[in-house]
Amino acid sequence: MTSETETDPINEPGPDETDGDHKRMSIIDHLTELRRRLMYAAIAFVVVFLICFYFSNIFFNFLVAPLADVWQGDENRRLIFTAMHEKFFTNIKVAFFAAAFLAFPIFAIQIWMFVAPGLYKNEKGAFLPFLIATPFLFFAGGAFVYYFVMPVAWEFFTGFEQLAAGPGELSIELEPKVNEYLSLVMRLIFAFGLSFELPVVISLLARVGMVTPTGLRKKRRYAIVSAFIAAAILTPPDPLSQLALAIPIILLYELSIYCTAPDLALQGSRRG
Repeated sequence: MTSETETDPINEPGPDETDGDHKRMSIIDHLTELRRRLMYAAIAFVVVFLICFYFSNIFFNFLVAPLADVWQGDENRRLIFTAMHEKFFTNIKVAFFAAAFLAFPIFAIQIWMFVAPGLYKNEKGAFLPFLIATPFLFFAGGAFVYYFVMPVAWEFFTGFEQLAAGPGELSIELEPKVNEYLSLVMRLIFAFGLSFELPVVISLLARVGMVTPTGLRKKRRYAIVSAFIAAAILTPPDPLSQLALAIPIILLYELSIYCTAPDLALQGSRRG
């Protein structure tokens, strides 16, 4: 006969029942809450997008600054657009990317407010650091490519210009199109930003037991090859950009091995 003080594991209260501020929610309640959070996130994005569109020229000039620094002192340099609508849609893209970045904290808050009521206290402590680290690491990747990679890459690319040295020769000058320049810059920013999320991804995989530090060390050579393959796909076809992405990926992989050790120890203590 079961005593009244014993806990029935089948009927053990979940996070919604043990929290005094929440009650058990039905599937309809969950869907309603999800719709509400998505609506808040969408409204926030639209508001930030409209603000960013108003300042889109400032954002674009900020992205052009590394190239302007390479051409500093040459007043004849310019960017061009060859279609009537090209600059307009470029401004829309700039505003979209800027709004997505600036509104991410709002997205993260809405995700947290939707997920947190269904988590135990220890699960909240495990999930929240990853939610905070994600935008920080993406920003670190974008800052790295903007301040260190772009100046070197732009100097390399502009070095292929040539002057007419004699009769029968033509000058070759670079006049980037605004949409092509934006596409290249955003491709680099997203490539580096996503690559810098590697510690978060591997740490999450370690939390669920899919990877271990020992397994990561054994697969190090494959990770190095994969890093160079990813760099070749995500960056322009020049060795400088590829090395600039591959080397940080390899270093972040090594950092991920170090980060998974505490996760493995935590799993062991829970089993104990």
